[in-house]
Amino acid sequence: MYKEIEPEAAAKLITDSHVTVVDIRDTDSYQAGHLESAIQLNDSTLSEFLDQTSRENTLLVYCYHGISSAGAASFFIDQGFDDVSHIVGGFQAWKDRNLPTT
Repeated sequence: MYKEIEPEAAAKLITDSHVTVVDIRDTDSYQAGHLESAIQLNDSTLSEFLDQTSRENTLLVYCYHGISSAGAASFFIDQGFDDVSHIVGGFQAWKDRNLPTT
């Protein structure tokens, strides 16, 4: 089962450990602003990501408001990733707390 974490806990996770941050929003939204270390995943990049990413990696997934990322987190668990979290409230909650973006 994936974990749901608040934006502040996600920021601490990013700072304190090696985590792969996954942004599942559309390209325009990603380019307008995203978490500093985030990679954007979409239908055209997902297969390559799954082929090249160790299932031992810790994944942190986010979307716009934390709804789609819950489904994505579940998907990654089904793909064999053991440590998957998603940000409650998504990118909007992250921004509302004035956490760093790029």
